[in-house]
Amino acid sequence: SDHKNSDNPIIAPGKRNGAQHMHDYAGNEGANFASDLDSLAESGTTCTNGDRSPIFWPVLRDLRGVGPDVGVDGGSLDGNVGSFVDPSSIDITFHGHGTRRTQAMPPNIALTTGSAKAGTADGEGANAKYTCSGFTDRLTELYPICPAGSSLLRVFDFPSCWNGQDLDSQDHTSHIVYPGDDGECPDDLVPVPALRITVGYDDPPP
Repeated sequence: SDHKNSDNPIIAPGKRNGAQHMHDYAGNEGANFASDLDSLAESGTTCTNGDRSPIFWPVLRDLRGVGPDVGVDGGSLDGNVGSFVDPSSIDITFHGHGTRRTQAMPPNIALTTGSAKAGTADGEGANAKYTCSGFTDRLTELYPICPAGSSLLRVFDFPSCWNGQDLDSQDHTSHIVYPGDDGECPDDLVPVPALRITVGYDDPPP
């Protein structure tokens, strides 16, 4: 979308350039560092159902090009270079998991995945997954070279075992965590639908 900034209204509310890298957005068209529930409710949205949730992820960059953010926060001032690669598709789905019936996710819950600092924290918190259209049964943590005619897909899976009471937590992860490899939530947590955001790129950089 045209809406991009280097803010993170969940992790760093009230702090301009809180992400220190550029985010691309879907959903809420006014989300920024100063957002609150009132301002989000008053903004437009790209969602056809009127949902005003701010959905955002780091932009994909082509290191062969030059981005529009040279010399500014989130761009080269924070060590991020390359032209922006615009998504060709954004697919937002929810799915069940495990053997217990999921409960509805509460409105205004904060969901995060991965860590913006994983690259400088020995990979801790990293959760980037990639695949190629036509080969979605194969996920990799490495950037794949997709065959001709196949789109690059970035997959963001979000946690789905909720503590049943908090919409956020100090670390933005303790209130809702990932299920086990078998899809089951611990007995003391509430299973909610698992959010998956898949961002597609028709012409990804090599």
